[in-house]
Amino acid sequence: MIPVNPDRFRSDLHALRQIGAAGQGKGVIRPAYTPDDIAARDWLAGRFAEAGLEVAWDPMGSLFGLAPGRSLLMGSHSDTQPEGGWLDGALGVIAALEIARAAQEAGGPAVSVVSFQDEEGRFGVTTGSAAWSGALDRTAVDGLTDRDGVTLAQARSAMGHRLGDWIDPARFTGFVEMHIEQGPLLDQTGGKIGVVEAIVGIRDMVIRFEGQQNHAGTTPMALRRDAFQALSAFNTKVNDRFANVVTPATVWTIGHVALHPNAHSVVPGRASFSMQWRDIDPDRLTRMEVIIRDTAAEVADDMGMAAEFGSMLGVAPVAMDAGLRGRLCVAAEAETPGAWREMPSGALHDASNMARLMPSAMLFVPSIGGISHDFAEDTAEADLVTGLKVLARALG
Repeated sequence: MIPVNPDRFRSDLHALRQIGAAGQGKGVIRPAYTPDDIAARDWLAGRFAEAGLEVAWDPMGSLFGLAPGRSLLMGSHSDTQPEGGWLDGALGVIAALEIARAAQEAGGPAVSVVSFQDEEGRFGVTTGSAAWSGALDRTAVDGLTDRDGVTLAQARSAMGHRLGDWIDPARFTGFVEMHIEQGPLLDQTGGKIGVVEAIVGIRDMVIRFEGQQNHAGTTPMALRRDAFQALSAFNTKVNDRFANVVTPATVWTIGHVALHPNAHSVVPGRASFSMQWRDIDPDRLTRMEVIIRDTAAEVADDMGMAAEFGSMLGVAPVAMDAGLRGRLCVAAEAETPGAWREMPSGALHDASNMARLMPSAMLFVPSIGGISHDFAEDTAEADLVTGLKVLARALG
């Protein structure tokens, strides 16, 4: 078992939390490439160097702390949502730092650390690790834009001299990521550890209904081609049609809606909305896509409108490595007998991309109330330490 120092681990977690601290409680704001994100990476680089790791940056701004020779890679990300919590991503980076530092002090094993850039998707989906792994075309990243129209190339220029060359994945034997669950299962069942079996696949696209903009006071209801009513009908029908296809673990979300012209006294002539769905079964994801497209086309036809579909984004489901997963299971039983479970991850993580390159595994600790991507995100510190000890036992 690697002789970790829980107090040092907690101290580093709280120190990182102060960079970009915001809102009530333990909120943090560090979106990718912002000054606080870069300041956090600079602070991490200093801690990596103090731990005896070689500091390296790749062209995306992902930060590595490299052990000599071949090593296990551990980590996550240190950027946050526009209003994020203190643990999402940061926990995995600091846990990896403590494991690597303690391993160095004990004479092995060799462990390297990474904080991938833009996991939270300011410019896409797990952008930094996707580019590093080859899941995202590296020649296309500069043209990616955020919701304000800023290109990735423009945002990345703030990193200045820090950017370096791509790190060769062949120097790593595998990847392990510790993370908060970001859901309620462990918290509701009294579980202390979740060993991830697989990470869900995600599909995401924008659908648009084109109706007829018109006066809200003089247009009879029977003659309207109201794009929002099309959206409402689509939502009802697609929920009904999913019933015989999905499982209790399948999720789908309309998370963003834009109406045009978005005015009180105008029947909206256009409704654009996001449609995202997640599952660990690729065939189910495909069946859901067929239902979504057919239902949108049917609603548009019934209401005298056009339906348009944007490009499909997302990633395929990924199973975690059986060998690494088995070691985490054995360690979880030793540290928390009967208080752990194997479970899927409903959220996307950098480990999805890492699994393209090397054996990969994930470990979850509980999220209080199942809350994440919010200032209220939190985990009992005893549970954080338990997760660290499971890693130390599994990898020692």
